Amino acid sequence: MPSPDLLEQLRAYDTPTICNALEVVDGSRRLTGFTTRPLIAPFPDLPPMVGYARTAAIRSTHTHELDAKSARAQRIDYYEYVAAGPGPQIVVIQDLDGPDCGFGAFWGEVQSTVHKALGCAGVVTDGCIRDIPQWAPGLNVLAGSIMPSHAHVHLADFGRQVRVAGMLVRSGDLVHADRHGAVVIPHALAAKVPAACELMARKEAVILDMARKPGVTVAMLAEALSMQDEIH
Repeated sequence: MPSPDLLEQLRAYDTPTICNALEVVDGSRRLTGFTTRPLIAPFPDLPPMVGYARTAAIRSTHTHELDAKSARAQRIDYYEYVAAGPGPQIVVIQDLDGPDCGFGAFWGEVQSTVHKALGCAGVVTDGCIRDIPQWAPGLNVLAGSIMPSHAHVHLADFGRQVRVAGMLVRSGDLVHADRHGAVVIPHALAAKVPAACELMARKEAVILDMARKPGVTVAMLAEALSMQDEIH
């Protein structure tokens, strides 16, 4: 399990840099493990979030299959699941009725406030959200859309594997996300990621420094690309 210090290191990088680093430590991650459809970031200035996935699925186009008493018990069980285990938590919710952008909003003022109180760093969902001005301050979010109604929204399931915006997530996965999207960091690779981030930064600095020089030429850029190859 990654240490709190390691999580803090990972939080210092944006999600594209994390994706680049994962390609360095494991080339097979180049085509998998990240969101492949755009999500809305209503609070783009919030720093990246890093945490352990708590997964769930929702429906909103029909009433709950459970009676009121059972539905309430299910909701309490879900909250206990979210609060249990290592944190911080990132809730990853798949909308089974509106996978492209959502239909009824599970997330708004109430759920953002409740989940922040339970220790969550944020949420990644292909469903919709609402109550943006009343949203719990500091709780990060990526969502399929912003909609006004909750319709018949209810939990369909939780704790199982979900797919959100093309990203497959299992309960307990380590997730990194910011305004660009989200990526799963395999636990076995997490400790190698910060060093890979720094390596990529050093390589990129060579070409960036050259490109920003007055009068840069293609020959100068070719020299920079050659210099990059010497950085390990």
